[in-house]
Amino acid sequence: MSKKKLLTVALSVFLTASALAGCSGGNNNAPSNSSTNTNAAGEQQEDTSPVTFTYFNFQSRGKDVMANETTIGKMLEDQTGVNFKLEYLVGDPDTKSGVMIASGDYPDVIAPEAEIDKFLDAGAFIELDELIEEHGPNIKRVYGPYFEKFRQPDGKLYHLPYSPNQGYIGDPNINQGAFWIQRSVLKEFGYPKITTVDEYFDLITQYKEKYPQVDGKATIGFNIFAPSDSFYTLTNIPMHLAGYPNDGGVIVDMDTLEAKVYAATDIEKRWIKKLSEVNDQGLFDPESFVMNKDQFMAKVTSGRVLGYFAYNWQIGEATNNLKAAGIDEKRYAPLPIVFEEGIKDQYVDPPAFVSNRGVGISVKAKDPVRIIKYFDNLLKEENQILVQWGVKDDTYSVDENGRFFLTEEQKLNRDDNDFKLKYGFQYFEYGWPRYGSNSILADGNSYGVGNQPEVANMGYTDGDRKIMEIYDANTFAGMFAEPDERPWFPAWSIQLGQGSPEQIFGQRSTDLSQKYLPRMILAKPGEVDGIWEEYVAEFNKLDKATYEATMTAEVKKRAEQ
Repeated sequence: MSKKKLLTVALSVFLTASALAGCSGGNNNAPSNSSTNTNAAGEQQEDTSPVTFTYFNFQSRGKDVMANETTIGKMLEDQTGVNFKLEYLVGDPDTKSGVMIASGDYPDVIAPEAEIDKFLDAGAFIELDELIEEHGPNIKRVYGPYFEKFRQPDGKLYHLPYSPNQGYIGDPNINQGAFWIQRSVLKEFGYPKITTVDEYFDLITQYKEKYPQVDGKATIGFNIFAPSDSFYTLTNIPMHLAGYPNDGGVIVDMDTLEAKVYAATDIEKRWIKKLSEVNDQGLFDPESFVMNKDQFMAKVTSGRVLGYFAYNWQIGEATNNLKAAGIDEKRYAPLPIVFEEGIKDQYVDPPAFVSNRGVGISVKAKDPVRIIKYFDNLLKEENQILVQWGVKDDTYSVDENGRFFLTEEQKLNRDDNDFKLKYGFQYFEYGWPRYGSNSILADGNSYGVGNQPEVANMGYTDGDRKIMEIYDANTFAGMFAEPDERPWFPAWSIQLGQGSPEQIFGQRSTDLSQKYLPRMILAKPGEVDGIWEEYVAEFNKLDKATYEATMTAEVKKRAEQ
């Protein structure tokens, strides 16, 4: 550890027991300073001397960069003296996490995403409780009500999740999953109201028969963004069609709170057989299972795809590009498709706290105290406004009533990916300690820019408003049912230890899905039942009972909390 600087040669600053108490107990890499200086008057001052830490994010949010090369990063450095070397995933996350853990060569800060259980089990993160108690008043303000939801089995905190909501405002748009349909298809048939999966594909079939090509290339009826690392996009669909939100591999009974696996059940079979029929009719894009993100987005923006299923956060850049192109008919509308009439859709997420994603300080961190103080400073409300909205009169404006809004120029900048990278929004809006996306600021404004009604309304085109008017809604979310309250949501964030029976079940069931579902979808309809029976036989060899019992227990525990 580096010693803190002396403000004067005559004054010596000694380490105290209280400074050591702010570090992780038993951590051999505990800092040797309290991150404060004492001035000539004997007053304690924060240490803002320059220091650079390393940060690795398992998302691919942009090119590697020094944080102070962005506007936001430089402002945060000016406040704290802390800079970060920001690095992002390139390639396979499983390989990267395996190399890190095997070598023990960790950066100072890690945002592991879906690899988090591996890092926790490897002991890669320091314990945060004492650091938070001594140096984290804002961390306690934001996370305090949620602490019990992400403590590890030993009762300690090792990471800070991304989503503790401060109040709640719903998303006016659909940024989660939906069956999307090209607006030209709706227009061609007089904007019919369609709610069932059969109606959805019947409409696409009729349109493709009338327009088999687009610009000399074959029209694509339907595709899914489901390569191996996003295969859940395919496997989640039966859950949505049956009227459940995205709880991951289970559906939860609202009365009994029992969590049941739906893979290899009639719910999944109904969807897979439907998709097999769609494929047999020449509507399904078989490249859905092998396309990378760029290839998928290129197809969506080409105008050839009539419908697709994806979570909008997966491909938001493509939808923004379509909007910028100004050809409204080639854009897509989200639809709350279900298996049959009478099923209440639940595509819109209820208020949620995702406990198994977040950021941690590694055991190799050079100065955990400076890092936790940086995190705490980041959680000041003015800095949460900074990382989401930017600077007043620069990247957002405020009206006479104190309401945040964007001018036309500011809105164009927010839609420009290069601007978001340079300013720092792309780097700082996610992957750090933060408010939940549906939070409300103390002055009543929305924390998330897109959730602010003034911004949402400004972003709607005439075509958007026409769609919403026809379907009797003021927002796109208004076309969907209100979410039911689910205090455990989302169940997919329940942490399962690496190597546990539950984790092994999850991995093996995913492996079976990836092996058998594409085979069934691409097979002749008469072959599906035989492959299905083989799939179910293999699935029934897994320890589903233990998995369901654990998930049910955790769901009930969350509901009680």
